[in-house]
This record gives sequence, structure tokens and C-alpha cells, in this order.
Amino acid sequence: MYNRSQINPFFLILIAMLIFSSFRSGQFSDPMQWILNELYILPGVIIGLSFHEFAHAWTAYKLHDPTPKMQGRVTINPLAHVDLLGFVALLFCGFGWGKPVEINPNNFRNRRRDDIMVSAAGVVMNLIIAIVFGFVAKLMVMVCDVNALNGTGIVHIIWQMVIYVIMINLVLMIFNLIPVPPLDGFQIIGELFNLKSTNFYWGLYQYGSLILLGLIIFNITDLIISPCVNAIFGLIYNFIIL
Repeated sequence: MYNRSQINPFFLILIAMLIFSSFRSGQFSDPMQWILNELYILPGVIIGLSFHEFAHAWTAYKLHDPTPKMQGRVTINPLAHVDLLGFVALLFCGFGWGKPVEINPNNFRNRRRDDIMVSAAGVVMNLIIAIVFGFVAKLMVMVCDVNALNGTGIVHIIWQMVIYVIMINLVLMIFNLIPVPPLDGFQIIGELFNLKSTNFYWGLYQYGSLILLGLIIFNITDLIISPCVNAIFGLIYNFIIL
């Protein structure tokens, strides 16, 4: 049995340092505006994280691993999936994580194929949610007045939340596809090329959280995520919403 996303303790210390740095930089100089912005993105964060982890758990369960079911993870209930520290990090640092889904790959009928399917399930679910909410946005465009969408009332607030659900799920999808441990992309690459039988794989896995944090601190992840998210959002906007 293994945990799909183990967090290095040193990683947690660095996150605390980043949060402290965010306070010192003046990012929260206008607390009310910051709270308002976080309320806009909150539905997208909860939906994205919960459905992402549910997809891992449900896929593993359907592939004959009872572990997620026994641990109460085959559910879309956010309480089963949202990790408090990961949630706080997401709000204050701009990145975070849900409770990792534990699986026992020995229960799979075809270990490599099924592990790839479980790893890919989360990002596929995020894409599905982005597309579904693209149609929700399309419905709003059809039934709501343009001034209401761009105004300051409840329709505008809902519109903003829907757009954020799309964007956040695309961010989660692309972020998790980065081939760096402990992200899903690394799991997929590891199984596709049978790297789990090499010392290189496990050596990289051991320091994966620190490598990932370094990529985040130096904005390398943003160079990958932003153009991909913008391109996919553009497709959803042009082919679904408009």
C-alpha cells in the first residue's frame, strides 16, 4: 500500500515561510478585498480538489482495490478530501493539495495499466468539470442580460464563480500533469516507461516535494501552467461559451 502524495516535513516548513513572506510583502494589505477574492475562488477550489481525489478513489475501487472504499474516499463529500494544511496553503500561497488517496496496487488485475488509469483519473475529472461548467457559463450567456453578467449584482458574482471553477480546474489539471513527484504526471511517466524498477525513480521521488517547491518558488510551474490553461480556456470559451 502506498500514499499517492506524501509531503516532506521540510516542505511544510518552507510553506510556512512562504505564508510569512506573503504577509510581509503586503499581499494582504486590503483584507476585505482579499477575502472577497477568496470567496470567488472557493467553490472552484472545493469542487476541483474534491472531485480530483474522488476520481482517484473511485477508479481504484472499480479496478478492484478496496482500500479507498474502506477509508471512506469514494465520495464527493469535501470533508473526505480537503486537507486543512493544503487548503490553507492554497489560500495564502496560491497552491495546495487535497488528502492523498491511498491505494494498494497489488489488488489491481493489471498493475501498470491500472495504476496509470488511477493516476490519470484526477486530471481527466478536472477537465470534465471545466467543460461542464463551460456549458453552465453558456447557459448563463443565453438567459442573462450582458449588463447583469458584467455588473455588480448576484448574477455577476455567480458568473465570476463559474469562470473561476473552469480556470481552477484547468490549473489543477495542468499542474498535476507536470512530471515531478509526487504529482500524477510523474506517476504516469513512471509506469509508462517502467521507471519504478529503477533507483533513479525512487531517488527522485524522495526529494520530489522539495524539487516541486523550488519550481514553484522560481515560477517555473507558472511558465508551464499559464500558457496551457489560457489555450484550453480559450478553446472552451470560443467553442462552448460564445
